[in-house]
Amino acid sequence: MTTLLLTLLLTLAQALAPGARPLPPPLVVTRWWDPPPTPYAAGHRGVDLAAPVGAELRAVGPGRVHHAGQVAGRGVLSLTLPGGLRTTYEPVRPLVAEGEEVTTGQVVAVLTEGTHCTAPCLHWGLLSGTTYLNPLTLLPHPTPRLLPLTPADD
Repeated sequence: MTTLLLTLLLTLAQALAPGARPLPPPLVVTRWWDPPPTPYAAGHRGVDLAAPVGAELRAVGPGRVHHAGQVAGRGVLSLTLPGGLRTTYEPVRPLVAEGEEVTTGQVVAVLTEGTHCTAPCLHWGLLSGTTYLNPLTLLPHPTPRLLPLTPADD
């Protein structure tokens, strides 16, 4: 994929940013997104977020359940968001069914045991068609604030 196309897709993802987190703050990334150089090469097609087994997982935006069930022996949930983006959560026990509409912040799954990480974690992914994107682009961006100078700053 060309750099320009990837940049456009990331910009689209940011423009459609639903603004909710899959887990409560603070989010602790244990493994960052590391896209493969080609579609079939090795890479990390999502981010791993530290969380305890049993953690409630929330929809990062409004959408529809694309898949809720087992894939290769693990529980997987994928949600189709506005604009055709799809976000994935694993390993989970889905609390919603395929075709069901979800709202931003709705609890949609519970984190289960998995073998993807050395400690319990949520593997969170984002796709546009068959292209993986960085799911962290869906998170709300902090608003910069300027503070007044204090006498010690002079």
